[in-house]
Amino acid sequence: MWAIVGSYAEGDVPGGLTVFRLDPATGAMQAVARGDRDIQAGYLVHSPRTGTVYCVDERKTDGRGPVGQPAAIHAFGFDAATGALIWKDRCPVFGPFPTFLDFDEARGLLLSASHGSFDHVEQVRRTARGWEVEYLYDHSTVALYRLKADGSFDGIADLHVLDGHGPDPNTSPQAGGHAQASAHAHCATLDPSRRFVLVCDKGTDSLRIYRLTDRLEPVAHVPFPPQTAPRHVAFAPDGRRFWMVLELSSELASLDFDPDTGAVRLLDRVRTTGASYSGPNEPAELRLSPDGRHLYVNNRGEDSLAWFSIAPGGALKRQGAVMVAKSIHPRLAARSFAFASPGLILFADRPAGLVRSFAVDTDSGALSEIATTAVPGPAFVAIIPERPGP
Repeated sequence: MWAIVGSYAEGDVPGGLTVFRLDPATGAMQAVARGDRDIQAGYLVHSPRTGTVYCVDERKTDGRGPVGQPAAIHAFGFDAATGALIWKDRCPVFGPFPTFLDFDEARGLLLSASHGSFDHVEQVRRTARGWEVEYLYDHSTVALYRLKADGSFDGIADLHVLDGHGPDPNTSPQAGGHAQASAHAHCATLDPSRRFVLVCDKGTDSLRIYRLTDRLEPVAHVPFPPQTAPRHVAFAPDGRRFWMVLELSSELASLDFDPDTGAVRLLDRVRTTGASYSGPNEPAELRLSPDGRHLYVNNRGEDSLAWFSIAPGGALKRQGAVMVAKSIHPRLAARSFAFASPGLILFADRPAGLVRSFAVDTDSGALSEIATTAVPGPAFVAIIPERPGP
């Protein structure tokens, strides 16, 4: 089994992709290859059909005549027999800081969400009322890319610019209280039927739903209460229920989903932190266990990986948590983890410079750490089955 770890640049160590051979019985990881590109590898997905790994380069292009690397999505060829990783192609993104990828393999389509930065630009204008200051922010975008038969890029099929903003200022310490001054798409996730795309817009406290054809057709714009900030979703296998991280209110929401119409219905919201914790907290990633019995979320502030039981009606109840390294702030914190098997989670603990291996008790959902692997700036882990060689 392979684990590909995406990393951010850390000091003098560049970001990029590192391939590890993973022992699923012990959680031990051994590095076997590294990509030859210095990229801010915050999210990646793997196409088994074409043997391609797609990875965001999470940055903002530095100007109209860029000196450094532009924001982009990279494609790498991956040999699942040897672990070899070879750069294949690059596609520019429209909108800074691409943070999420998903794809429809059957139709050869790749989705990306670009978050945009929190920075603003002040422009001074003279109007009929006199001199005024206008505050402008990065566009946040959701894009649909066509893919060629070999997995390389074939241009943009569609793109949507998100508009609006939430409370500004708000009460979050993120961006000094200005984390919702503009739209911020944080995911663009396909439902299990591959007919709908759910976009969490943490900047406008909303969930945007699109029907996927050869384009993105808007279906609904679902508002959530102020300062909730939808971030990521995880679907039940049957596609009729999903759960969503609410980043700024530190909650998990349970929702019903109609796979025929794309309609959603809120069922429940629960806190992600333990009853004894009262400090600031902003959860990041959530994952459903392969058997669908437990939901996991990592907390930035409480600095934990917590698990919840799921009632038949979809409601959640926190059952326990393991502690991870202390986050410096939400942008320098553990952001992601992945199931390598029903009994093993790999956790990218960025502040510690480690990938932590946790054994999973599939009955109770409880976690116990069984191994650690040093990786500078780990941001994301993708699991790929090993293919027997010739």
